[in-house]
Amino acid sequence: MRDAIARAGGSAAETGTKATETGTTAGARAGARAGARAGAKAALYDAFAASGKALASGKRLELLDLLAQGERTVDALAKAAGLNLTTASAHLQTLKQAGFVATRREGVRIHYRLAGDDVARLFALLRTVADRHQAAVPAARTAYLGDDAATAVTHDELLDRLAAGDGDVVVLDVRPPEEYLAGHIPGAVCIPVAELADRIGELPEETEVVVYCRGAYCALAHEAVRLLSDHGRRAVRLSDGMLEWRLADLPVHAGESA
Repeated sequence: MRDAIARAGGSAAETGTKATETGTTAGARAGARAGARAGAKAALYDAFAASGKALASGKRLELLDLLAQGERTVDALAKAAGLNLTTASAHLQTLKQAGFVATRREGVRIHYRLAGDDVARLFALLRTVADRHQAAVPAARTAYLGDDAATAVTHDELLDRLAAGDGDVVVLDVRPPEEYLAGHIPGAVCIPVAELADRIGELPEETEVVVYCRGAYCALAHEAVRLLSDHGRRAVRLSDGMLEWRLADLPVHAGESA
């Protein structure tokens, strides 16, 4: 009887030990899985952060702004952004590694372009969010664009006036010619802002001029409106520019104006 009780006790103890071992193994496996998930999550968020790091440069954002107007060579981008060739190339490589830009080769020249419309949307949204929530942006915007109280018209207002077809408005693109040729508002006249003072006579005197440039934070249109107003012309800005026009899926004409 005592032997039977001892055997039963021994069996129960063995069973308990195995259960404990099984529980310990299961717990270890669960812990390993949780650790693996945590590591995978960290890797995912680090991958997201790499995109953020690529945008953490004012000059790289300026390059994206230029590429939103159309494809350009490294030389052209460097000149437009006020960078030497080596620095521009380094910034562009960072943007390429993050997947924001793509390239094509033509002979010895490398041409850069945005990797997609989603990159342009991200760039535009970043500026909007910063303007709304980053205290330094409004003052910096005013310092750059000027405290301009001039009237601005929206896309819809401009489209309505163009659709009316009564010739009461001229649309003026004051970006550099290569940006105009890459894509502009149909019917727009191209006079770069640097040439506007000498070519103002090309614009009809009694017609209101709606001026646009690259986007909402481009100073070219502000400068052009001030110059036209100083010469007694009726001029207003488009409320934003070519970047936002494209993102709104509005008509775009490439090449010379028809």
